[in-house]
Amino acid sequence: MTELKIKELPDEKPVKMSVALPPDVHRNLLAYAALLSGNDGVMDPARLVAPMLRQFMMSDKGFARARRKEKSHLSGK
Repeated sequence: MTELKIKELPDEKPVKMSVALPPDVHRNLLAYAALLSGNDGVMDPARLVAPMLRQFMMSDKGFARARRKEKSHLSGK
């Protein structure tokens, strides 16, 4: 099986958002969902958006630095 960064989807209470995607991103999201589903059938590609955004934000070093700086500023350090 293809090695994907997202292995499974957590079961969490979602917050509803509406997002417009460019067609190429939508096609890639459908393809990713198909790969992740394997032989289990097709999953709803919208369920991938939150884990993908989470993975992206966790891997963004500039974002992590800014968050640490903001937290230290708010705590008075």
